[in-house]
Amino acid sequence: MANMNLANFMTLLRILAIPVFIAVYYADFQGHHLVSSLIFILACVTDWLDGYLARKLDQCTPFGAFLDPVADKILVTVALVMLAANFASPWFVIPAAIMVAREILISALREWMAENNQRNVVAVGYLGKVKTTVQMIAIIVLLASDPNGSVWFWGLGYVLIYAAATLTLWSMILYLRSAWPILSSELK
Repeated sequence: MANMNLANFMTLLRILAIPVFIAVYYADFQGHHLVSSLIFILACVTDWLDGYLARKLDQCTPFGAFLDPVADKILVTVALVMLAANFASPWFVIPAAIMVAREILISALREWMAENNQRNVVAVGYLGKVKTTVQMIAIIVLLASDPNGSVWFWGLGYVLIYAAATLTLWSMILYLRSAWPILSSELK
């Protein structure tokens, strides 16, 4: 594979970690929640590392630019679905659904804007990075939490997931507002 370099390999590792992460999360051994959380942390580190390596080693490729956000979305969506099954409550499902819906909407918007040579209008901004960081920390805390365990720990995860959902909505509004002039011209 001509496009396989160290940065792209890190992205593929993130995707390959997903089935392991799922198996460990649902395994029945002492500490499986913590181990699955650690696997998720390692996957998050590969997200940072692949971008760093691509820039540092001048290994940016179209394949990597495509695969990296796909890997991120799959990882986060799988984690949120698993957590929604474990924390089976509308109080968790609502923010999780907001986050998944936003990812689908913004991915579609970015694709559409790219087709119209307007990719830079919806490029990832600072708020998107903050949203992702809070979202990842929330998921890490909730993965490490036993729903039947300490309320303060999974309660912290709930607070963080609501903060992430709020940032998710805010960033979505900003992306849509940036794209609105182009979107509205298509509606005419």
